Amino acid sequence: MTSTIRRSSTVAIAVIFCGLLLFTFVRSGGNLGNFGITVLSGLFQGMLLFLVASGLSIIFGLMDILNLAQGTYFMLGAYVAYDIQHAGGVVDLTQTIPNPNVRFPLALIGAVLVGGVLGVVLERGLLRRLYSRPVFQLVLTFGVALVLTEAIKAIWTTTPYSWTEVFGLRTQTFELFGQAFSVYRLFIIGMGFLLIIGIALLLRRTRIGIIIRAGVEDSTMVEALGINVRAVFTLVFTLGCAVAALGGAVAAPFLGASSSLADAFLLQAVAVVVLGGMGSYEGSAVGSLMVGLAIAVAQDATIGTSLSVLPSITPMLVLILILLLRPSGLFGSTR
Repeated sequence: MTSTIRRSSTVAIAVIFCGLLLFTFVRSGGNLGNFGITVLSGLFQGMLLFLVASGLSIIFGLMDILNLAQGTYFMLGAYVAYDIQHAGGVVDLTQTIPNPNVRFPLALIGAVLVGGVLGVVLERGLLRRLYSRPVFQLVLTFGVALVLTEAIKAIWTTTPYSWTEVFGLRTQTFELFGQAFSVYRLFIIGMGFLLIIGIALLLRRTRIGIIIRAGVEDSTMVEALGINVRAVFTLVFTLGCAVAALGGAVAAPFLGASSSLADAFLLQAVAVVVLGGMGSYEGSAVGSLMVGLAIAVAQDATIGTSLSVLPSITPMLVLILILLLRPSGLFGSTR
């Protein structure tokens, strides 16, 4: 049964991807440069989505918690990275570390640490008491998202911040099919694929991954072996929040930092997780790529038209299409 589901999912994915690529190629008039721009843009947007959706999928798939604060952690990561990289912020490293190429990795690390610490606080201080009450979990994480958003506005105000700091990855370009592309787009795509492979290996090929999956299936048995299952769950939740903050930090040089990031990326991430199959990490990865490519195609198709709203609703349109064909999502099972 499982193999049949996976085969049908693979066929559906192949058909949709081929259809999107064919439409893109025809739309470009056979111009490889324009075709390459659209495909690269789709991969770029897909990996940005995955950086939010992966954490959401990990937390739900392993803990059955739908963390509605995930988008806020993404937004927080963008603000922290911006602050560390630029002068005059809460954490100003421009005098201590004048080289922007050195400050940027520190900005990524800082965002991950802040996201991880706040993830520990949320799981251990609030969520741990509500593992058996899923409705209360939703209300709590939604409330935490609102509180964090207001705290961010109080610290950084509601004025959007545009990334102005110049560093190597952001300024370098490369040429493909006669078109110039930003190296930073490749960096984001590479980060996304590394995350896909890294977390998959962590969960399936390491001892801690085996403990995590065993703790989800039968926590009583794992505790009988002397393993602290609560600590394992804290690690999972922290990982999910840290990944979301990393996503915001990586996105900040392109998107800047603003209070609108949370809602925009949370809705799209939820659509990706449902599309891929609730709790399926592989499904979230494939769904992110599919939605990213669909958004890029919609953006290209609506240039010079009055349908500028189409790219923003594309994730939901793709979600509706997939759920009509497979109500449990591409890789999901009945939950």
